[in-house]
Amino acid sequence: MLIVAGLGNPGPQYAGNRHNIGFMAVDAIARRHGFSPWARKFKGEIAEGQIGGEKVLLLKPLTFMNVSGESVGEAVRFFKLEPKDVVVVHDELDLPPGKVRIKTGGGHGGHNGLKSIDAHLGRDYRRLRLGIGHPGTKEAVNPHVLGDFAKVDRPWLDDLLEAVAGQFELVVKGEDAQFLNRVTLATTGSEEPSSAKGSAGGAAMRAGAPGGGATKGQSHIRQARSGVPQVKIPEKGPMADMLKKLFGKE
Repeated sequence: MLIVAGLGNPGPQYAGNRHNIGFMAVDAIARRHGFSPWARKFKGEIAEGQIGGEKVLLLKPLTFMNVSGESVGEAVRFFKLEPKDVVVVHDELDLPPGKVRIKTGGGHGGHNGLKSIDAHLGRDYRRLRLGIGHPGTKEAVNPHVLGDFAKVDRPWLDDLLEAVAGQFELVVKGEDAQFLNRVTLATTGSEEPSSAKGSAGGAAMRAGAPGGGATKGQSHIRQARSGVPQVKIPEKGPMADMLKKLFGKE
């Protein structure tokens, strides 16, 4: 069994906040996979279902973000599970909007929801991090995370939530790298595998370096000019004489 806890704050006034993207994600998973109606339990709301033949419990703690661990810890103890059986879905300031990462363990990075869960479970659970971007200054963080997503955010946000829900079976199976690849393809349309990103080969592919393909959006003429060596014009011989007659001698 797997517990998937989406983090957020309860109440309609917080429903559209960037901080509540974890709630939004588990709602999308519940809809996509036909889970049971939400019910109150473990100081939160739960929905039950199966994904890929595995039993999954979705959990939205209603304890407010800063004490999310009370709800998650209670559910884990009730089912006698281990931290490895838990996936926490949360907002991530240090990722650009729409980017996704998943990892096991690590620090809380100042996220109070993770800090609370660490206190109840330890750190050895998986974290599905959904990027909301950083506002730029420390003083702007609270207004940013507790502010609603703007209308301009809806296209990428809807695509992200749909992709996470649609590919979540891979998380259930423990195929995290494949999950990230599929979500990236679904949300960016890029055909570049994640294994190439950040590598010298991947940089060459994106930059149009020799052997790496042309930069996306570059015209065929510009690709030819930048990627193919210029042909040297002959200075002597029949071809040189013909070119001089056609274009004149410089």
